[in-house]
Parts: sequence; structure tokens; C-alpha cells
Amino acid sequence: MDNIQIRKYRDEDAESVKELFILGMNEHLPSSFMHVLKQPLTQMVLMVSFCALIVSSKSFMLPILAVTLLLAASRQMLVYMFNGYINASLKSDLNNVSETYLKQKDSCYWVAESEGRVVGTVACLPAEDLPECLELKRMSVRQSHRGMGIAKALCRTVADFTRERGYAAIVLYTSMVATDAQKLYEHMGYMKIREFPVPEFFARIINFNLIEYRLDLHRVNLRDSK
Repeated sequence: MDNIQIRKYRDEDAESVKELFILGMNEHLPSSFMHVLKQPLTQMVLMVSFCALIVSSKSFMLPILAVTLLLAASRQMLVYMFNGYINASLKSDLNNVSETYLKQKDSCYWVAESEGRVVGTVACLPAEDLPECLELKRMSVRQSHRGMGIAKALCRTVADFTRERGYAAIVLYTSMVATDAQKLYEHMGYMKIREFPVPEFFARIINFNLIEYRLDLHRVNLRDSK
């Protein structure tokens, strides 16, 4: 962390911030695809399709080709779902970070910089349905700079900001496949509140859920989370 500086976002960081967000999202595609393959519905569809075709066609090639196409279609649906979320995020706040975070009350956006390069990001703003909370958003650390304590430092930055603004807690939402993020938040004292489905139709079919975490600031001291 000696050569890492955490500072507020500047407009010249825009492209680096968007690149980091997109890279971080796409990292979850392989684990999300594995989640799809583990679903009983997926396995049933693949098995029924394979057996039906092998009985009707008396050939191994057609069932294998059909299963391959079904797998490719499933992965493409995941890509479509992820791209939809990425585009919605760019439109909602990442295309205009200054307007969304820096010019609004009790909101902020920080970057972690190493040798002039943005290697991490985090943001917060008032939670929509929880007036006593700020919501932690856009946590991401470049893969080449993980394991250096950057994510923990970014978490502490949000906690300090939240205390200074007089809020009691921080909430955040992460996906069920982001296991490394879950471990980080739990290490930092966040408690799992609930798990709930993503509203998109395909996400519901594959049981792709989001997890809500909450950190009550009176309960923990993040300075002790080394």
C-alpha cells in the first residue's frame, strides 16, 4: 500500500473507471456459467434433449451437437444479461460520475491510484429505502493489484465518510457468484442480511441471486480489520 493513493474521482479518470468496472464484471462470467451448469433445470434439459435425440436419430453426433448448441445459447444469454447490467450502470451513473456522486449530498466516488494508474474504485450514496444508511457501490480492484490491501482500504474510506456524515450503517449488494467479494465484506464486519433473486426472467430461471450485506458502524471498528 506504500505506493497506493486513495483520492476523490477526477474527470480524467472516466475511461479508466469504466474500463475497470467492465473488466471486473466480465470476470464473473465463468463462475456464473458454472452456476448455470449446476442447476437441476439445466441438467434436466440437457439430459432429456440428449436422450430424446439419441433415441430418435440413432446417432451420437446430433445429440452432442444439440447439447453443445444449448450450452452455447445458455452462455450467450449470460453474456446478454451481463451486458445489459453493464450498459444500465454506465447510463445510470458511470457515464457521469461527477454529477451522480460528487455533486450530490452525502455521496462520493474514490479511486485508488498506483504510479498514475487507476487500480481500484469505490463509491457511496444514500440508500434509497434505508434513510439511516449509505450504500457502498462500484467496488473494484484491478486483478494485477489484488492482495495488497486496496479493497480493505477502500472499505475503510467509505466507513470513515459514512461516520463523518452521521449515518449509522452501510449497506451493499453483491452477486452470489462474487465469492471473493463476499469473503472481503464478511472479513470487514459486514453481516449477510438476505438473498433475493435478480428480477430479469433468465436470472430467475437459473436462480441467480443478489446478496444484501450491512455494516452497523457502532458494532465494529474497521481499523482492526487488517
